[in-house]
Formats: sequence, C-alpha cells, structure tokens
Amino acid sequence: MSKLLVIDDEPELLSLIEEVFAQDRFEILAADTGEAGLKLAAEQKPEVVLLDMKLSDGDGLEVFEKLRSTIPKSHIVFITGYSSPETAIESMKRGAYDYLVKPVDVDQLQQVVRQAFEISRLMRVPAYMEAGERAEDLPTQLIGRGSAMQAVCKEIGRVAAQDVNVLILGESGTGKELVARAIYHHSHRNGSPLMTINCAAIAESLLESELFGHEKGAFTSADQRRIGKFEQSNGGTLFLDEIGDMAPNTQAKILRVLQEKSFERVGGNQTISADVRIIAATNQNLEAAIEAGKFRKDLYYRLRGVTIHLPPLRERREDIPQLAHYFLFRFNRELGTSVQSISPETLDRLNAYAWPGNVREFESVIREALLRSSGVVMLPDFLPPELLHDEAPDVEVHPLPSSEEETDWQ
Repeated sequence: MSKLLVIDDEPELLSLIEEVFAQDRFEILAADTGEAGLKLAAEQKPEVVLLDMKLSDGDGLEVFEKLRSTIPKSHIVFITGYSSPETAIESMKRGAYDYLVKPVDVDQLQQVVRQAFEISRLMRVPAYMEAGERAEDLPTQLIGRGSAMQAVCKEIGRVAAQDVNVLILGESGTGKELVARAIYHHSHRNGSPLMTINCAAIAESLLESELFGHEKGAFTSADQRRIGKFEQSNGGTLFLDEIGDMAPNTQAKILRVLQEKSFERVGGNQTISADVRIIAATNQNLEAAIEAGKFRKDLYYRLRGVTIHLPPLRERREDIPQLAHYFLFRFNRELGTSVQSISPETLDRLNAYAWPGNVREFESVIREALLRSSGVVMLPDFLPPELLHDEAPDVEVHPLPSSEEETDWQ
C-alpha cells in the first residue's frame, strides 16, 4: 500500500489530514519531530511526505535535505505558517514537489497530495519485465527523473483526471504518443477504447474515411460500410498525431465534431453522437501555421484545453544514463544479447551528441551499438561515427546501476 508521511508537531493538522483522506487508498504515517520523521522515512519509504518548515527539533529545510538523500524518489510537500515569495522560491528551488500555507486549504491539500501520488504511479514502471512481457506492452515508458520530465509528469498528473482536450507539442521523436498513452491510462476513460491515427501518414483523400467512416457505395472502392476512428473510440479517447499536417477541409470537419459532438459517415446522412476526448500532437508551430493560413485558429483553441510541451533530449541530458540503461536491458531481452554495462567513455559520447532525432534516435543508436558490441561492455567504438565527433558538454555523467539494483522508470 502507498504511504503518506506527515512530519508536523500539530495534532490538529494530523487529525485534519486523517479526516480528509479517510477514503483514500494509502496509509498515513505521522511523526512530530524531524528525527522521528527521518527514521520513519528510512523504514517505510513513503511516496509522499508533508513536511513542516518549523520543527521543534530543527529546521525543516535541513530535514528536507536528509529526506532527499534517504528517499530520493519521494515527493516532498512543505507546509509553512509563513507565506512569502522567498519561501516558495527556496522550497521549489531545492526540489520540493509543492508547498502549502497554514491554515491549510482542504481543497488544495487534496489536490496536491493526490496529484503527487498520481505522479508517483506514473513513474513506477518496472526496470525489469516479467518473463514474456515486452517493454512496449507497458502502459507508459516516460523515462527520466530530471526536472524537465518531472514537469511533464506533473502536468500529466494534473490533466489526466480532467475531461478536457490536450495538445502535446514537441519535436519528432520526443515521445508524444507515450505522453498521450499516459494521460489515457490515468484517466477515467481508461476502460474505454484508445484509438490512434497519424494524420501525416494517411493521404488526405483517405483520412476523412479513416476518421468518420463511410457507407457502402460512398465512393468507387467502398464495397462495404466502414466504421471510423471517432465511432470506434466513442466513450474513450482519440489520439490525433501530427495534427499540424491535416488538410483545411478535414480540420473543418474535426472542428464540427468538437463543437456539436456528432458527425456523419462519408456518404451517409445518419447523425452519430461522439463522446470522445481528443489528445492531439504535433511537431509544428501551430501559431505560425495559423498566421500562414494553414491551420484554423478556432480548431487550435478547441484542441488546446491544456497544452503540454515535451522537451527535446538535448534539454534533458541528465536523463541520458537512465535512458541508456533502460534500452540496454530492454534490447538484451529482445535480441538475446548479453552486454552488461556501458563504459564511462561511451556515456560521455552519448551526453555530447545533439540528438536531433531525440529519444527515437537514441533508441536506434543503443540498439545498433548493442548488436555491434563484442563483449560485455558497450565501448565507444561500437557507436555510429556521428557520435564520435561532437565535443562533450560540461555535464555530470551518472554511473549506471547494476542489473541487480532497483530502478524506477519514468
């Protein structure tokens, strides 16, 4: 069972927390001193911690630093009786998940704590799959514990439960579909269908039929009725990838579905209801496309109920060791290879490269290097030539954990 640790010396606050979360499925642990809290944290490994800034036996910031060392993967929320911009900035700068001001607002308390647990669940993808289970079968593969991906996961936790359309922006290969699947997986629609369609991969003449379906005889090759993606995903979620490549005529029809929540099949006159959540993604600058007359402004505003920006890999280099580790063990399983580790020099080269193709390119490089490796260590010689020329940036290279250590994939 998940655990919430409260480190605060006010019995009234603990009583409030126990009352507010009485129906939630996590255990509440309590400590009235920093020392007792640190001991409980080491023993119980709580996913979320509520920590008072002012403790009877010390400064909450000092306890925070020790907690970060003891339970680095947990989300810590500061509670303070002294609200100030300096307090907020300092707590967030140190890596706190959030902070609350006393007297605690119940609605804010519920939102912050539940979102923290939701993000914890998002991050809990197993490092080592069970026999017969493939990595691509897992609900999410959002990998990385750096600040950029933490921000993305925080946004996913916020929007997943809200029944609003989502627009995901990011370069090619950054993992926009993985974000869409994570949102779906943690939404209340996860028991209903998730349908995906790549708008750039289908000719304009066929895209309308793919989306809305068609009746028999609607056009020359329509020898039977076809059910489209909107109808298939009714009650669920439709992921429209590369929405920026959609033709204006199809954009207008998508807009009508979003406005009226209904549509007709191509060649038909029966109005069909559409209870569908839209998650759209693009690698294009839609605002520039609007200015150029290539994308409808009204559709843009309908799609961007919430916008999530997915960072390119070059802006989250601290995640590269974890990505390398993940793909190493994944491809060892898939390919039957037995490379056990990646040399520090190889990690230097992985960190130095600009990764224009982002995680998709990174995955391909690790796979190729693994196939070319002749021993148990992946050496720089096995990397593609383009990775051997960029100068290494001034970044810290984190050692890979061994295959026996536990790793949480985000």
